[in-house]
Amino acid sequence: MAQFRLKALEEVLNREPKDFVREDNLVSDYYGKLVFDQPKMKKYLSKEAFSAVMDAIDNGTTIDRKMSNQIAQGMKSWALENGATHYTHWFQPLTDSTAEKHDAFIDHSEKGGVIEGFSGTLLAQQEPDASSFPSGGIRQTFEARGYTAWDPSSPAFISETTLSIPTVFISYTGEALDYKTPLLRALHSIDKSATAVCQYFDKNVSSVKANLGWEQEYFLIDEALFMARPDLMLTGRTLMGHASSKDQQLDDHYFSSIPTRVNRFMQDVENEAYKLGIPVKTRHNEVAPNQFELAPIYEEANLANDHNQLIMDIMLKIARRHKFRILYHEKPFAGINGSGKHNNWSLSTNTGVNLYSPGKNPKSNLLFLTFVINTLKAVYDNQDLLRASIYHAGNQHRLGANEAPPSIISAFLGTEVSKMLDLMEESVVDRKMTPDEKTALKLNIGRIPEIILDNTDRNRTSPFAFTGNRFEFRAVGSSANCASALIALNTVVSNQLQKFKTEVDELIEKGTKKDEAIFQVLKELIIASKLIRFNGDGYSAEWVEEAAKRGLTNVNSVPEALSVYARPDVIEMFENMGILNQSELHGRVEVEFEKFIMKIQIEARVLGDLAINHIVPVAVAYQTTLLKNVKNIKEVFPADEFEQLAGARLDLIREIGGHISAIKAKRKEMIDARKRANVIEEVIEKAKAYDETVRPYLSDIRYHIDKLELIVDNELWPLPKYRELLFVR
Repeated sequence: MAQFRLKALEEVLNREPKDFVREDNLVSDYYGKLVFDQPKMKKYLSKEAFSAVMDAIDNGTTIDRKMSNQIAQGMKSWALENGATHYTHWFQPLTDSTAEKHDAFIDHSEKGGVIEGFSGTLLAQQEPDASSFPSGGIRQTFEARGYTAWDPSSPAFISETTLSIPTVFISYTGEALDYKTPLLRALHSIDKSATAVCQYFDKNVSSVKANLGWEQEYFLIDEALFMARPDLMLTGRTLMGHASSKDQQLDDHYFSSIPTRVNRFMQDVENEAYKLGIPVKTRHNEVAPNQFELAPIYEEANLANDHNQLIMDIMLKIARRHKFRILYHEKPFAGINGSGKHNNWSLSTNTGVNLYSPGKNPKSNLLFLTFVINTLKAVYDNQDLLRASIYHAGNQHRLGANEAPPSIISAFLGTEVSKMLDLMEESVVDRKMTPDEKTALKLNIGRIPEIILDNTDRNRTSPFAFTGNRFEFRAVGSSANCASALIALNTVVSNQLQKFKTEVDELIEKGTKKDEAIFQVLKELIIASKLIRFNGDGYSAEWVEEAAKRGLTNVNSVPEALSVYARPDVIEMFENMGILNQSELHGRVEVEFEKFIMKIQIEARVLGDLAINHIVPVAVAYQTTLLKNVKNIKEVFPADEFEQLAGARLDLIREIGGHISAIKAKRKEMIDARKRANVIEEVIEKAKAYDETVRPYLSDIRYHIDKLELIVDNELWPLPKYRELLFVR
């Protein structure tokens, strides 16, 4: 095994960067080449069919069978001209990855041969096996039927030789079995709620859309080294490995020159992304060695989420062309920065207004503050739900460590916006304001644009930070489907906006002027949500103490965090908002518990295997070598010199023996704990048992293995070390 490690290192050192040639000189020449977007729909569809698609996208209308057939024929013609041989419904089940079943464009012809066929029925709906995807008990194994249904708002695209049609995935009885269905519902809900509030300020606002800009962080590892690390292959993270003497202490990797081989990979990814209409814009080195980031221009949230899922798949495939493997795990290496997927979220109107951008006059700034304050209240009231939406086994390792935000949900606003909210809180709005008071308040609000754009800083330690024209949900993990966080965020903000409008309308009905009613309710919301605002260091121990005094929750257990989905108030909100019913929520949380259990179980099995079959034999072999050396010393040197010459070796032999004994004992205890947990039938109790009684052994066993790594002869050590994984490219 040690020879396998050394051979892998030799292979890496002999790597040459893969040549890369961009397809065309300008990205604009081929951007969206493989997407059935509006220009292509205009070319390949009749005016009636094109109008039907656009009406479905803009207004949610249903496309009838006749139009579906026309659209299918046009889509098929375009796909065949671009080399497609198959089609698939591309969907996002609760597996944290995408799914697809490819069918060829063939059907029987009347003359006995085959023809390329594709109907409106095949475009609109298909029937994959629902029993083979996680449902949390919504579907039983014998209940196989599920449906995928076309989502016209996300354009079809060609992946290699397959026409891929973005779809939702639902059960035979109508429950959502995917991420896209509830996301679309949440986006529809916030459209209605936000539009209704915008009507206070501008009657021309008829729709509001949520926007998303994700930042995808990831690690690149050479394929040969990856293959020599079974823990990376099977779990996505290193279950053992002592820290390298040098890692990120000097901050010399962040934004430094991109290695040539990595740059070739990035160029290849961008080239494929542009052809698929994914507007990737930013690439750079991240803080940790071999860690990088890719980020796009903002898009409508549903499309942006589809693009993130697609780019993750593209990157995995292209990495292998360049003899790399990608790690999306939130914490693949202990002691250095983990990877997140910051979700930059905003709302914009059909009139072109970003509702989180300060305006140029008091009226537009009052609109801005209305949405900022209501968002804060939504975050404060639903901090546990927002945490649950991003908490899973991988992110449990990351949150609160190095650059990642803590498990305490708080919101950063920056000094100037905080001052403005304090000003509103102190103003007199519980009685009728005098003209001078109203003017003074509006003038102060009117100064926001200049102050915010010039002076508002960023807070990298905040899990939910205002960054000038959007909120950045930084706590989302790098492996996650953005939809989970977006469903929760859009739902809670939509719910709060509805409450806000109800309260304002009630005051107006009682005779309060509209502006004064808005000010009065906003002041109440500022006071009610003030505890969630924190502009300091979220990594500090002082903040943990301060947050506890404020009554903010700090949950560090995945099972405890996920249990929020079962709370009556959470179920009631999701049902009232039309996002998820009780059955769907129950199914989802069951799936999340099961995924958590399985991931810990797999890690425990892998670590147990590596410890006993790889590490212990090597440690015993080195210990045996030392024993032979001691024996030889005793035979050669007189007794009075033996202790002096062999004492250090004997201490080392004893130390190795202690670590070996501890590894064996703790592995047995871990197996016993796993067996006890496996007989628990209630899934939440089983998850708690894995969290509390199995998971701690992963750290305990690792401690002794990492100590052995520092002792055992380097040439004997069977697995690539951190200094090799992180620094050999």
